Amino acid sequence: MIKQENLRNIAIIAHVDHGKTTLVDALLKQTRMHRNIEEMGECIMDSMDLERERGITIRAKNVSVNYKGVKINIVDTPGHADFGGEVERILRMVDGVLILVDAKDGPMPQTRFVLRKALELGLKAIVVVNKVDLPDAQVDDVVNRTFDLFVELNATDRQLDFPIVYASAMRGTATLDMHHISDNIFPLLDTILKKIEPPTVDPDAPLQILILALLADFYKGKMGIGKITGGSMKVGGNAALIRKDGSKEVSKVTAILTYEGLERVERESAVAGEIVAVAGFDDVSIGDTITDPVNPTPLTPPDIDEPTVQMTFGVNTSPFAGREGKFVTSRNIRDRLMKETETNVSLRVSETSASDAFLVSGRGELHLAILIEQMRREGFELQVSQPEVIYHEKDGVKCEPFEFLTVEVPAEYQGSVIEELGRRKGKLKHVSQSATGSLHLEYQISTRGIIGLKGAMMTKTRGMAVINHVFDEYKPVESGAFNVEPRGSLVAIEPGVSTAYALENAQQRGEMFIGPNVDVYEGMIVGENPRGEDMPLSPVKTKKLTNMRSSTSDIAVVLTPPRELTLELAIEYIGSDELVEVTPKSIRLRKRILNTLARKRADRDKDKE
Repeated sequence: MIKQENLRNIAIIAHVDHGKTTLVDALLKQTRMHRNIEEMGECIMDSMDLERERGITIRAKNVSVNYKGVKINIVDTPGHADFGGEVERILRMVDGVLILVDAKDGPMPQTRFVLRKALELGLKAIVVVNKVDLPDAQVDDVVNRTFDLFVELNATDRQLDFPIVYASAMRGTATLDMHHISDNIFPLLDTILKKIEPPTVDPDAPLQILILALLADFYKGKMGIGKITGGSMKVGGNAALIRKDGSKEVSKVTAILTYEGLERVERESAVAGEIVAVAGFDDVSIGDTITDPVNPTPLTPPDIDEPTVQMTFGVNTSPFAGREGKFVTSRNIRDRLMKETETNVSLRVSETSASDAFLVSGRGELHLAILIEQMRREGFELQVSQPEVIYHEKDGVKCEPFEFLTVEVPAEYQGSVIEELGRRKGKLKHVSQSATGSLHLEYQISTRGIIGLKGAMMTKTRGMAVINHVFDEYKPVESGAFNVEPRGSLVAIEPGVSTAYALENAQQRGEMFIGPNVDVYEGMIVGENPRGEDMPLSPVKTKKLTNMRSSTSDIAVVLTPPRELTLELAIEYIGSDELVEVTPKSIRLRKRILNTLARKRADRDKDKE
């Protein structure tokens, strides 16, 4: 066994918006990995449109920097627990982690989730306290809370002896001593070289690569990405692919790619300890092992936590179906979902009794919402149902998922927040007050209680609450129903184009989701009724012509701007008898049963049961 002293493999993990991608930008720019690096802008690693728009990392990405003759492979991991399937795989590639913590917020729920995974794998951590230059930074308090979190997550004595680096990713500076400010990021790189162990490998052992990510290349085909944990490989040499089901395929290695900065560079060979992309196996999947064909030694696939939330994805059956999308059939939707499961390992797709609907299970609402958003941008039309939690049977007891929830809210709204969470049977664990006077509340609450919470909080706190939650554990099902405020919908009773005259009357009944001159069909939800029951109305009614005046004279209509429905808010809003219609250009809410009379009969039959 030897140590690859000229190599380090690390992952950067952090809560959403704590500066993780900005820190990678600083590392790339100051090590001058590319001649035109300054022209690449900010958040260089956020390559997906959705990542740049939302400011979050969705897919883990590899990059490398060279410093003092050492190649440092860096993996930028998602900060949101809904994409934890990415994190659980990627942590198997690395030998250490950077835990990035905001100097004001401290360790947040998503940090807790990812750190737990890293500690369970025995990885050594470097704590980076970011944004120390901001006036509201509470550095000492954050360091103490981070240490407490390590203790709470059962870190070993070796893991508790973590180095601390104080950084400002935006300015590109890092220091080991708050009293001696640096003007560059190099103290962080020095700490990585000193504290993160180089890969310990056996170059003479049989070849072993556990495939933990996939890459599609137009010329080279499907490629598997992983770390060589034993042996070495050459282009043109034979290798065996051992799949998770035990089947074996021998093929030639047609290409080996390693990471140099942001680019993938072809190599003739690679040795143990390096992260590589390998071509030559058309049917490679995550969890497979590329190994020596003479002495095959497969590796154990990574354990991926089970999904906690499920939704039904179906063919769009509204009267507007096929107007805006290119892919509208059940075969199109099925093929796209099955393709997604190849790389999105925490996603599950199964058939239902209906030929045009599929049950899709994921790690949370955001996990599924991102998939839906990607599909609509690709030209798909579909309709999705209300999210439902997935129950487990444990020792004969029915259990449901519970989450760790934190809420940051101004003190004047604390009563409304505590009341709403009490209705949803959340258990208050901790309360603290920040330097700015806002309250920090920590709860354990069932996933059922989380569904619909963001919309309720937005109304009760006028959008001032900051909510974060992460899966915690499965516990016995909460008895009784939640005492949440009832909510109804304003439902269109006839098709047509909405008019300002009709909407002026409709907005007196509740908050509208549409404005004038919008195409409407019967059964479409056009607004929210605060009274807790559905109300049928006509948003297409026009002012009639009389013998006294024309239909357009003396009109002084004042309309309140409609509520803008994002995909996440639409998914949270709908009830069990409602659907979200998703097309490349529109997001509409609708009833499952569009016909008004048929819906009344169904409600009447349901009451008789």
